[in-house]
Amino acid sequence: MTFILGLTGSIGMGKSATAGFFREAGVPVYDADASVHELYRGEGAPLIEAAFPGVVHEGVVDRQELGRRVLDDRAALKRLEDIVHPLVRQAETRFLKDAAGASAPLAVLDIPLLFETGGERRCDAVLVVSAPAAVQKQRVLARPGMTEERFAAILAKQMPDSDKRARAHWVVDTSRGFEEARRGVLGVIRACSGRPGRVAAMRLSQSS
Repeated sequence: MTFILGLTGSIGMGKSATAGFFREAGVPVYDADASVHELYRGEGAPLIEAAFPGVVHEGVVDRQELGRRVLDDRAALKRLEDIVHPLVRQAETRFLKDAAGASAPLAVLDIPLLFETGGERRCDAVLVVSAPAAVQKQRVLARPGMTEERFAAILAKQMPDSDKRARAHWVVDTSRGFEEARRGVLGVIRACSGRPGRVAAMRLSQSS
């Protein structure tokens, strides 16, 4: 039986790099963000264009334009989520079916808003990636087009890092360097693989 590990963390915490360590170790990883990108180029584009006319160009959703439409508009964001979330869940279901079919002992669901959307209920355990707030801010503001105002708006829609860490089975602190984070991931893989019954009751922290 495949053990399902949720991987999450707030913006700028190093989740993508951490997911890469799982892939390096041969663990199948479902990337929810990548799934959304595919939907924006495929079956989701006409549905989003119908709800937000003018955001699709040459069959592809303009993410920046769409972001401007929904970032400060809760009703618009809800309309977008009602379109995207069911399609993403279908892709996730296909991924888990494939992992089970391949007899993978462990599969990772890389989902940015895992706790915010109740996704942890679909997982056997959760790993949260974290870093000090100053490191997080430095990373995010270094991104092209990012502003302090936009960063604050994104954070306002995410569960506080402290709450995520409190609800996690494991926490990997990515501010300590790639090798330290990789060691943390390998420790989680060892704990999860082959021992799902015990892991569900564990409360460990790789950052302590």
